[in-house]
Amino acid sequence: MRIDIISCVPALLDSPLNHSIVKRGQQKGLVEIVVHNLRDYTPYAHQQTDDYAYGGGAGMVMMIEPIARCIRQLQAERTYDAVVYTSPDGKVFDQATANSWSLLQNIIILCGHYKGVDERVRQMFITHEISIGDYVLTGGELAAAIITDAIVRLLPGVLGDETSALTDSFQDGLLAPPVYTRPELYEGMQVPEVLMSGNHSKIDAWRHEQALTRTAERRPDMYQRLIVAD
Repeated sequence: MRIDIISCVPALLDSPLNHSIVKRGQQKGLVEIVVHNLRDYTPYAHQQTDDYAYGGGAGMVMMIEPIARCIRQLQAERTYDAVVYTSPDGKVFDQATANSWSLLQNIIILCGHYKGVDERVRQMFITHEISIGDYVLTGGELAAAIITDAIVRLLPGVLGDETSALTDSFQDGLLAPPVYTRPELYEGMQVPEVLMSGNHSKIDAWRHEQALTRTAERRPDMYQRLIVAD
């Protein structure tokens, strides 16, 4: 898989893309992540990538020309399955989307910034608009890092345990159940006996019941969707 990220502030992506699981995926050759500085593609002096909005109003708008130059150069080199724009008015990113996109070959992520992009960018190039929540960030770099992390950890061979990603929260529409490790007893708090029993069918049943309870208590919206689906 290859993920190309287009950013006005590429330095913001240095840390999240070069540590932990995402770094491991790159080192294993399972994913190639390339960050493009949008300022390298501008035809304007002083590396300008934004300008005032037509019609007035506060804030700047990302210009179409640098974005078009970058995307067209990438598309001339390979075929992309998705061109994603990080935007507050996009579809909220979720586990199902991460699962689906982990099966793609090539993805472009355009990081939103300022008051957004010239609308013609969305009309000409964007195939998916994605939000990571109902709040506003300074730019889309953190959103791009989150999307990339969620996808990369699903690629076969990235995680040490291939089944780990399949038991994460949200994979089955539930939050994950409580988990424990050593010591067995700490300040009077005991690991649940069933987890020490070695009876895997009972353990699975306990974990499922705990996941249902936790989801109902903490995410009633998710629990209600699960009930309706059943």
